[in-house]
Amino acid sequence: MADDLEGSVGEALTLATNHFQTGKSKTMARIFITGSTDGLGRMAAELLIEQGHRVVLHARSQTRAEETKTNVPEAEAVVIGDLGTTAQTRKVAKQVNALGVFDAVIHNAAVGYKEPKRIETEDGLSHVFAVNTMAPYILTALIAKPKRLVYLSSMLHQNGDPSLEDLIWKARAWDGEQAYSDTKLHDVLLAFGVARRWPGVLSNALEPGWVPTKMGGAEATDDLDQAHLTQVWLAASDQPEALVTGEYFYHLSRKGTLPAAHSVAMQDRLLAICERLSGIALPE
Repeated sequence: MADDLEGSVGEALTLATNHFQTGKSKTMARIFITGSTDGLGRMAAELLIEQGHRVVLHARSQTRAEETKTNVPEAEAVVIGDLGTTAQTRKVAKQVNALGVFDAVIHNAAVGYKEPKRIETEDGLSHVFAVNTMAPYILTALIAKPKRLVYLSSMLHQNGDPSLEDLIWKARAWDGEQAYSDTKLHDVLLAFGVARRWPGVLSNALEPGWVPTKMGGAEATDDLDQAHLTQVWLAASDQPEALVTGEYFYHLSRKGTLPAAHSVAMQDRLLAICERLSGIALPE
């Protein structure tokens, strides 16, 4: 059984890789990707551009934006803002909306994994929560609704705390890996909650695998060449398997999540907490 599953996943990856290398999607799309100056965000951007899509990138600072324009000159534009603050995340959304409507938004930006201490933002949040949870919530709420939303989670979401208590780590003793795992569970809850509230938008989450990026580290064991394919596929593919909503993926195949992620009450509670902390409501 395990061998059959491994074989089917391998075949799917081979087919998808061949599709990406030899052909373009029937419909060209306009896609915005957060955290796309390097790593998986940049890899996804380069592949989408290669397929003929129009891609807008995001950089944390003007310096990073200039570097990105040099490294990915085919990008349509680069918006700028530090997603660690509500004010700058609002500015990112404003810049994106000024560029027009998008077919897909890939929420790729993330920090953490094993940050050694709690860093507090100007909004009184932990930095990990601000970037990994609050920023995708704010951007989802403020950017004009695209046709598709893609949220990058992690296998570590399985270790996330489903109680949703003390999300900003004010009372708890800091644990960097737990804080990261919590936010990756939040990303799944956000994807599923939005899928339920916005039936006209395809909203999904995925895990790219543990890969040797700047965040994953050199000891990571998954295949970096496959890590960015699923977000590209969910954002732009015309294949029926990608035209779904409220699902979780790993390497182009649906995968199970922490059972609590499917709780409507948990989804609604996270959205309510994000609304309270940001002062921004998710549109109906």
